[in-house]
Amino acid sequence: MSAAQAPAPKEKLLHVVQGSFAVVDDPNLVLTTILGSCVAACIRDPVARVGGMNHFLLPGDGAAHGDSVKYGINSMELLINGMLQRGANRARLEAKLFGGARVVQNLSDVGRQNAEFAERFLRSEGITCVGQSMGGDRARRIRYWPMSGRAVQMLLDRSESHVFKEERAAPPPKPERGSGELELF
Repeated sequence: MSAAQAPAPKEKLLHVVQGSFAVVDDPNLVLTTILGSCVAACIRDPVARVGGMNHFLLPGDGAAHGDSVKYGINSMELLINGMLQRGANRARLEAKLFGGARVVQNLSDVGRQNAEFAERFLRSEGITCVGQSMGGDRARRIRYWPMSGRAVQMLLDRSESHVFKEERAAPPPKPERGSGELELF
């Protein structure tokens, strides 16, 4: 079979669960996650063609709890350092932020705190934020193509809270195009 007849490579999903991060340089990998009050930073270097996503649960550094990735500062630093190790240049990094919803009304607004932390972190590190969708009261399903910077968000129905239990176990099903979908290029 000649190169002109070879089938296009199939995209592979890599699910980033709560309290984790992934750095990739494979053009066929799509990063995905599900967010409520958590925040995901999708960061890439378009020249080095490396990018990644994190998924942190709490703002701050978690100094009292070690260097857990569930805390914003640790998650952001690990993601950026992982990208730099793969050839990214800090001056070229661009980010998209998602999450920070207030999905449980009777508790403190940790989603807002996560969103504020992420925005403050990018500003203090001089990383350009090229897009964001944060806040509100609905969970989100995110897909991110690190090589192109394309991101797709699908807002979940409030009745879909069961996805957070499933999120730790397996990747989410392929989202259907619907009224809650937003795409950032």
